[in-house]
Amino acid sequence: MPSLSPRLLDLIAAIDPVDHGHDTAGQAHLDNLTKPRGSLGRLEDLALQMHRIQGGARPLAVDPARIFTIAGDHGVAAEGVSLFPQEVTRQMVLNFLNGGAGINVLCATAGIDLRVVDAGCLGDDFDPHPQLIRRKVAPGTANMTHGPAMTREQCEAALLLGAELAAQAAADGCRCVGTGDMGIANTTPSTALYCAYLGLDPETVTGPGTGLDAHGVARKAQVIRAALAANRRAIESGDPVDILAAVGGLEIAALAGLILGAARHRLVAVIDGFISSAAYTAAWKIAPAVAGYCVFSHASAEQGHKAILHKLDIRPLLDLGLRLGEGTGGALSIFLLRSAADIFEKMATFGDAGVDAGK
Repeated sequence: MPSLSPRLLDLIAAIDPVDHGHDTAGQAHLDNLTKPRGSLGRLEDLALQMHRIQGGARPLAVDPARIFTIAGDHGVAAEGVSLFPQEVTRQMVLNFLNGGAGINVLCATAGIDLRVVDAGCLGDDFDPHPQLIRRKVAPGTANMTHGPAMTREQCEAALLLGAELAAQAAADGCRCVGTGDMGIANTTPSTALYCAYLGLDPETVTGPGTGLDAHGVARKAQVIRAALAANRRAIESGDPVDILAAVGGLEIAALAGLILGAARHRLVAVIDGFISSAAYTAAWKIAPAVAGYCVFSHASAEQGHKAILHKLDIRPLLDLGLRLGEGTGGALSIFLLRSAADIFEKMATFGDAGVDAGK
């Protein structure tokens, strides 16, 4: 098994599991608020999780919050697995920068900072823009049906890029980061990663992505099966970074690094839908302790996502039929995190309110 680079080893070594030693005090505070115990359900769970992430420090904080929409192109697009041409990745990045995409609208509505990252788009660098981070690792991936999508070095560089994004967010005072993606054909490598990491069958978890019909979905599943066969040695090695390099994507690897970096800096990481959950699976395989720092925004309408989340023992916050990506589910879910923090910090206790707590 190849060894990790020193920088990646240092990153992983610096990720501590969340400390459940703070649970007793946090739960006691929640139980002393003016409500029946547990009556605010998942909001109480979120508050207690944030209490752990912050090491018991008060007040609970979600803001500033920042979503990173990370873009990259995929060589497997040549296999016809998307209804949209590959040029749309680049066109959508420009749309993000012009404020016209779904993620722009939802971040503006929710008051969330949005940064767009070129981790691996085809073509030249984009022109400078205040919201754009130009960190192209490579101009797209190779066609994974013929061999690895990335070299090991490219994959590690993308992981470290994501970790650096989290470090900069922490340095800027952010307490919460959200994952978002853009990349034509990226449901194909995401599905391949689920199959490789979790032992799933392509036919059971392959979905329509951009809107393929039944024939197109069946063809896409065949492409994924071919990619898994072409990269059998890497998959059978069990090395999570080799697997990510073999059948992943540059933006997916960067998102995995963002999740690792968020855990390193004790930030809440809000995981978006189908592609971001694949990035989480990679990060979790690399450093299992990241699980305690992550909140999952929604169950994607993409086929197989609910079953995948169930296999990972994950309960998402929302189920709204979303399948856009970009970080849109995260933008919606950050309001729930804010609500949970405010309940913890601003709701009166029985003693404060002079209310009889009962027996």
